[in-house]
Amino acid sequence: MNDVISNTFNNFWGQLALLFRELQIGDILDVLLATFLIYELIILVRNTRASQIAKGICLLLLFYAIVAVADMRTMKFVLESIMSFGIVVLAVIFQPELRRAIEQVGGVNSFFARIFRHQPMGNTARARWQNAIVAVCDASERMAEERTGAIIVMERNTNLIEVIRTGTLLRCDPNIEMIETIFFEGTPLHDGAMIVRDGRIEAAGCFLPLSNNLELSKDLGTRHRSALGMSENSDAIVIVVSEETGIISLAKSGVMIRRLDRQNLFNMLVSDIIPPENTEKKPRFFKRKEGGVNEERH
Repeated sequence: MNDVISNTFNNFWGQLALLFRELQIGDILDVLLATFLIYELIILVRNTRASQIAKGICLLLLFYAIVAVADMRTMKFVLESIMSFGIVVLAVIFQPELRRAIEQVGGVNSFFARIFRHQPMGNTARARWQNAIVAVCDASERMAEERTGAIIVMERNTNLIEVIRTGTLLRCDPNIEMIETIFFEGTPLHDGAMIVRDGRIEAAGCFLPLSNNLELSKDLGTRHRSALGMSENSDAIVIVVSEETGIISLAKSGVMIRRLDRQNLFNMLVSDIIPPENTEKKPRFFKRKEGGVNEERH
């Protein structure tokens, strides 16, 4: 018995040593890339309806393995028939997740996109965005005091033309009165989102995609879910004013930051939208850390 165990261990270590001797850099990169892709896939479907479907698929594959080992020919034939067109079915079921993944691969937040698509902000654009941010912050503060619900999308690099087409084009300069009028209860545009593009109000009454995150707090209404959905599908910054509580929130990259006052909101918008004058000609590869606000990840 001892000889068998010893031979087994010797064979194991011999095979392991042979494997490491034949290991090349390409093999290491291959394993690392596969691990990264699997990790990103898990992150993509986590906390969404797709995660439940993924668990069902894993159980189905496990059941197929058991059927194959037990040589159950009838069940094996049935499962193989289902799997023969399973790729098409999966493409239909995971369509939102696949679209989101492809958008992220070619999105503006990637490393290479920051190199090739970065354009310095001129003085005119800087002044226009400064005016828009001040108007949005002032209007948000006033609407919070008056318990007026609002959702404002600040477009950055991701083109939101599909969202803009769902609303009414305005293309006007922002000011407090204009923003309050748009979201005043009873007006035709108050239920939708207002889109700010290049420092101007591009459209209002727009429909936003809802977040698929299943772990969102039940206290969050449709506006907050729409804001998170928009931030998950683009690099836009979305400001939400709660009609029930008057709390000002900001959604960015799938994260909801709540209980902001005017100054914190202003600082965050300026930091994310208007680059510093001394560094605006250089691509920003790393995001700055914001401080002094309470972040709640949903």
